[in-house]
Amino acid sequence: MSVSAHVYDILIIGAGPVGLACGIEAARKNLNYLILEKDCLTNSVFHFPTEMRFFSTPELLEIGGVPFVISGEKPSRQDCLNYYRRVAESFKLRIQLFEKVEQIRHRDGGFEVTSSQKSYSAKNVVIATGFYDHPNPIGIPGEQLPKVSHYYSEAHPFFRRRVAIIGGKNSAVEAALDLFRHGAEVTIIHRGDDFGKSVKYWILPDIQNRVKDGAIKALFNTRVTRITEDAVYVVNGTAAEQRVENDFVFAMTGYHPDYEFLRSAGIDSEQQKACFDPETFETNVPSLYIAGVAGAGKGANTLFIEHGREHAKKIVAHIAMKMGS
Repeated sequence: MSVSAHVYDILIIGAGPVGLACGIEAARKNLNYLILEKDCLTNSVFHFPTEMRFFSTPELLEIGGVPFVISGEKPSRQDCLNYYRRVAESFKLRIQLFEKVEQIRHRDGGFEVTSSQKSYSAKNVVIATGFYDHPNPIGIPGEQLPKVSHYYSEAHPFFRRRVAIIGGKNSAVEAALDLFRHGAEVTIIHRGDDFGKSVKYWILPDIQNRVKDGAIKALFNTRVTRITEDAVYVVNGTAAEQRVENDFVFAMTGYHPDYEFLRSAGIDSEQQKACFDPETFETNVPSLYIAGVAGAGKGANTLFIEHGREHAKKIVAHIAMKMGS
């Protein structure tokens, strides 16, 4: 494996909106930086449902002061992909795509970062890897069957299929409505007694009405105990296990940061949340920073792009101050 001859001021892991924002701030401070991304640009956004619209308005998704202009009120997934590509081109950001970081080692006052292609030396490292690649497991038999997915993309393949959706928050509700409108027979299974309070206000009446008129079946206060090739098995309270005929399952149970990767870099954690200074986002490892939802632990659903872009400003400002830039 080759070794880069450069010693970067900042090496940024992740080319999502927050990683891009870090790169923009580094460029503005005239710091030598590089962004490494294991997949495509804004990979998590790319894998969102194809018809998804964001809760945030465009100005809250802007980075680098580049205006995000769309014709409607809420940006779509495609609007965001177009915007972040334009931002990357506008700032001529230095990004290595499809290059996965495998190890971060603290060495000689800096870092050696090993990727799938080469090793890099850096004075500072920023982890901005998000959490979308690591779904929360249910921990039941059958969860690994091919019919089960923690990601929803589009409805067409499930026309006239019996689809169970596990969960009751935004992603579950949006998938249920999309599947129903494209001809699937949908059952929502949720351990709560109603849909989550965070469900988008313009969507909540829609799903409530579909459940009320029987178009979508909802099983509240219910949990899935096991999944087989042709059914899911559920229990409600102390009642006996029931069988629900089924073809496909979407387990929309949320996601979490890559705790193993964070620990391997030496980052301490408490209750599955990385330890860092809330003012600078520097972790317990000197000069190793964490940005965006990567450091949020189980509270990742409370952080959004508008928060992460502020993280980027604080992180790079702190690095620039230390380096006298």
